[in-house]
Amino acid sequence: MTVFAYRVARPDGSTIHGHVEGENESLVRAKLESQGLLVFDLHRRGIASVKMEMSWSWGKLPLEQFLVFNQELLALVKSGLPILRIWDLLIERAGHPGFQRTLRDVREDIRGGASASDALAKHPVYFPELYVATVKAGEQSGNLPEVLQRDVVYVKLMVGLHQKVKKAISYPIVLIGIGLAVVGFLLTYVMPTFVSVYGESSKALPWATQVLLDIVTHAESRILPAVVISIGIMLGIHAYYATPSGKLAIDRFVLKLPLVGQIVVKHNTVQLIRTLGTILAGGTPLVDALEGARGAVSNRWISQEMMKVVNEICEGVTLADALDRSKVLPRLAIEMLSVGEETGSLDTMLRDVAEFYEADLDARLTQLTTWIEPVLLLVMGVLVGGIVIVMYLPVFQMAGTVGD
Repeated sequence: MTVFAYRVARPDGSTIHGHVEGENESLVRAKLESQGLLVFDLHRRGIASVKMEMSWSWGKLPLEQFLVFNQELLALVKSGLPILRIWDLLIERAGHPGFQRTLRDVREDIRGGASASDALAKHPVYFPELYVATVKAGEQSGNLPEVLQRDVVYVKLMVGLHQKVKKAISYPIVLIGIGLAVVGFLLTYVMPTFVSVYGESSKALPWATQVLLDIVTHAESRILPAVVISIGIMLGIHAYYATPSGKLAIDRFVLKLPLVGQIVVKHNTVQLIRTLGTILAGGTPLVDALEGARGAVSNRWISQEMMKVVNEICEGVTLADALDRSKVLPRLAIEMLSVGEETGSLDTMLRDVAEFYEADLDARLTQLTTWIEPVLLLVMGVLVGGIVIVMYLPVFQMAGTVGD
């Protein structure tokens, strides 16, 4: 008999972990479900289950492509086509090679008698636990199209949020890159010409020009070590961030940064609240919904603090009180959720909170971009203009001498 590890939810919403013996995964899953348990994870002991985060990609598939897949699946399910024909069409339209192979495996499992959710659960790289549980809930309730429609709306919102953040970040990076390229061109190709001309002159050069010439003269011997050191530092930070402790420390540090920290908090608030509202709308208990929503939070520190929130709720603390103790979400969001709990309209309040902070985040990103653009242009203009003026100071000086 094979030993399987499982994570399931009781009817009261509490989650339990354990091990059970069985001949195969299907029989063990059926046994657990016959006991009224909702299976979130089931695998042979010794084989770790993969839990993917829903940040900017859904597993190995970009979030935008997963949205297209979900929209196509929804349309085909609504059309009433046979299930195998639906997966045949999805396989034909899949552009991602790895995802296409996965869909073929899913189709074969369904052909063998497995449900769609069970077949999807075997491929956590492309179909995270949260998505599988949502599809399973739709199958059990008989309203799969409604569940898929809710997922489509959710993924659209996440794609929109991704694009806003990406746009706000990419534009300043492009401006900085162009500025550095122009400065590099001036110092690498233009300045050496002036060095050779001024080096032959016996006249004293202005101090600013002399300083710039000294920098360019000594830069050739020091630029390679500087580049190597810079690359080493970046690789070291990247390697440290790849470790659990490194990601936790850096994510916590980012939250403390002025201005940027506030934007990150609002961004993760939208991710958490929007995902939590979507899961709760499918009928999932609050504790399980919170555990699933943690996977949508890109900041590791906030995700870890949410685990403490889950534990406190299991002990009988309200959602608002548990979030207030964690100090990871804005105070206004917690107050609004408290009102939602007191009035019995938590689902509606979650949607309102998410929409409020989406609008606030959009306004902050637009404002930040508006401020950064003129500042960067001014800095680059002063830097490039200053270098050009310093290079031509001796020429202006000689022109003044000739005029006298």
